[in-house]
Amino acid sequence: MSGTADDSGLSGQTTDAGEVNKPLRDFLRTETGSAAVLLAAVVAALVWANIDLHAYEMVWATDLSVRIGSYGLSLDLHEWINSGLMTFFFLVVGLEARREFDVGELRDRRWVLLSLLAGVSGMIVPVLIYLAINSGRDSVHGWGAAMSTDTAFALGILAILGSRLPASLRAFILSVAVVDDLIALLVIAVFYSESIHLPALAVAVGALALILVVRFAGVRRGPPYAVLAVVVWVALQKAGIDPVVTGLAVGALAVAYPAARSDLEAASGLFRRFREQPTPELERSVRRGLASAVSANERLVQMYHPWTSYVIVPLFALANAGIPVGADELARAFTSPVTLGILAAYVVGKLVGVLGSTALVTRLTRRRLRPPVGWGSVAAAGSISGAGFTVSLLIAALAFEGEELDNAKIGILATLIGAFVVSWSITVVIGLLPARRRARALLGTTEPLTDLAVPVDEERDRMRGPRDAPVTVVEYGDFECPYCGQAEPVVREMLADEGDVRYVFRHLPLTDVHPNAQLAAEAAEAAGEQGAFWEMHDLLMERQDALRPTDLVRYASELGLDVDAFRHHIKRRRGAGRIADDVESADLSGVTGTPTFFVNGRRHQGAYDITGLTEAVELARQRSLLSPPA
Repeated sequence: MSGTADDSGLSGQTTDAGEVNKPLRDFLRTETGSAAVLLAAVVAALVWANIDLHAYEMVWATDLSVRIGSYGLSLDLHEWINSGLMTFFFLVVGLEARREFDVGELRDRRWVLLSLLAGVSGMIVPVLIYLAINSGRDSVHGWGAAMSTDTAFALGILAILGSRLPASLRAFILSVAVVDDLIALLVIAVFYSESIHLPALAVAVGALALILVVRFAGVRRGPPYAVLAVVVWVALQKAGIDPVVTGLAVGALAVAYPAARSDLEAASGLFRRFREQPTPELERSVRRGLASAVSANERLVQMYHPWTSYVIVPLFALANAGIPVGADELARAFTSPVTLGILAAYVVGKLVGVLGSTALVTRLTRRRLRPPVGWGSVAAAGSISGAGFTVSLLIAALAFEGEELDNAKIGILATLIGAFVVSWSITVVIGLLPARRRARALLGTTEPLTDLAVPVDEERDRMRGPRDAPVTVVEYGDFECPYCGQAEPVVREMLADEGDVRYVFRHLPLTDVHPNAQLAAEAAEAAGEQGAFWEMHDLLMERQDALRPTDLVRYASELGLDVDAFRHHIKRRRGAGRIADDVESADLSGVTGTPTFFVNGRRHQGAYDITGLTEAVELARQRSLLSPPA
């Protein structure tokens, strides 16, 4: 069974069973791709409102009611979107925050603390700027609209800037944005909610506690969680607290973890049974087995993230961004303290808050706690964080009315332009620096997390390329894996083009899906005993459909090996121990499928075409300018 591939066929991966965890790149691709849809929704809202403002407002004021017997809930369409559908958006935010904490960059708990401090400071400074500009005015109560970064637009700006900034900056921005969202929701609950109804609040807290109980009881089925989440949402609504906080709380409770080899092998067994006897009962067993191999966090993100990115958040924009933007309205807005306060808070305050707090913490801890990227990247992260939209509009709708609300919306929309211009300017300045200083400004000097559990051993590992190369690419492969066969020409091209790269091949035969993989690996080791490992490796990759014992002996003869010694080596299984060591190192590194690449100890996330691998190699080469390779 194989994972999906992209159009090039060079992003797939054979696994022990089904498709394993999708990496962070899938989340980022969806988020940045949806930025265009979100921008289109903003434009549509502005055009609609300026053509017929009355019709625009009438649509969103439509009342919708849900009733069960004598109990019911009645809200207008605008409220259903802002408090109802947006709960799913915050569910995805909570899920991604938990995934980063469990298996992502935030595994290094120092970065958790740094992201928390940068996120908090990146909200406090903008709020202080807004309060200073609006001091003594009634509009001062709208300070909550000047706080929270919009994740979709922030990552959209980062995508536009592309190779100007390191890929690791995405996780840092995402972490800061999650802190923003969490605090913003607390602000909504405490400062922008009506009088709180304590009995309903107690019901909400009790339902959340039950979700924890169900989770610790090992329940994996979705319906109990869905029912309890609905209870929490309704109870918070009745309590007078904006119920979108439900999504973030539930998402943060969904643990993320890599697929275990035992679960994948069990899923493979179920699939084989289904092939032998394709009954409806076994089909259901296979689906449950495949689902249980992947964390609930991953399944929920896959289920809801496309909907939130391409439907819910754009619909929110369509319902909230419609305002008159004629010359008179713009002139009025840009003399309004509300507009100027929000714009200055985001464009200036976010940059000062994120960069200043990070620098202060680094200095106070004597560099024991410092960012995972360079200071130029931190500055870019601060300026990109100045893109406010979703949560800011949500709070503005609660804090303002009439003309003040229109001014606030204009200020929020202006932050998108301001954040992009400042971020682009920072990358231009960084690009003018000499290569070494530019690498330091972008990447910093912090040692990145190492995903490869067992370091490369020059005396033991099978290696191609110069031994003193600054960049090392490690592949875990399987000779019967079709995706490994597709990756092989790419690896050869990379080695031919990049003279300072060494390549290491480690065995990961997936015997439950590739019955000839183990024997092929032992054949490669038998050839290696006679100094022909790479010659046999290349033959096996080229002839993946012919790996029977007779084929392997024929290949040994073609290579001019001592066939009797080759047979004896395989019969005695003298290479099995070395292969088992590679498999154990794969397990320790969290590898469950093939091919899996590591570049200077970091797991390569992305397509393994020549462009993807070359970009990863170039990043590792830049890091090698600052520190020795991992």
